[in-house]
Amino acid sequence: MFPIQDQISVATKNSLEANLAMYTALTNKTLESVEKLVNLNITAVKASMEESSAAARQLLAAKDPQEFISVVTAQAKPALEKAVAYGNHVSGIASSARAEFVKAAEAQIAALNNKVNELVEEVSKKAPAGTEGMVTIVKSALGNANDGYGQFVSTAKQAMEALEANVNAAVGQFVKVAGKQAAA
Repeated sequence: MFPIQDQISVATKNSLEANLAMYTALTNKTLESVEKLVNLNITAVKASMEESSAAARQLLAAKDPQEFISVVTAQAKPALEKAVAYGNHVSGIASSARAEFVKAAEAQIAALNNKVNELVEEVSKKAPAGTEGMVTIVKSALGNANDGYGQFVSTAKQAMEALEANVNAAVGQFVKVAGKQAAA
């Protein structure tokens, strides 16, 4: 084989190994997140069943409509707070998973870019005379692609942060309004 083909084969093998490692890491993180969600849901269902039984007993023990309405009103605010807390837990798990995915993807892209740059440098050292212009074009194209990817990642991060901030603000507003209505 030619030295360049050997280098490309080694680079391809390294890339495949890096991809496999990334997929394994992402799969493990996904399973961890699913496990957290399952545990959260099991805990929420158990608590909900216990609270529903207690609430039903309180409602059945009401002696008149006024007491019945009082019990329903008293139960509304804690139920809302628990629903918001549950939503926050789910959001936290999703945010953590997203952050891990972004971190893994960025590390993988950085490693891949380094390997491609190393390969281009090595190939350019061994390139035949007269191909310097082509090597410069390839290097420039890779640099532009890396810059474009960096801008895309930055914009995507900003969009996700803005989305999370908007969701958190909406949940906060919902809690305030619901709390005022429950108090009224």
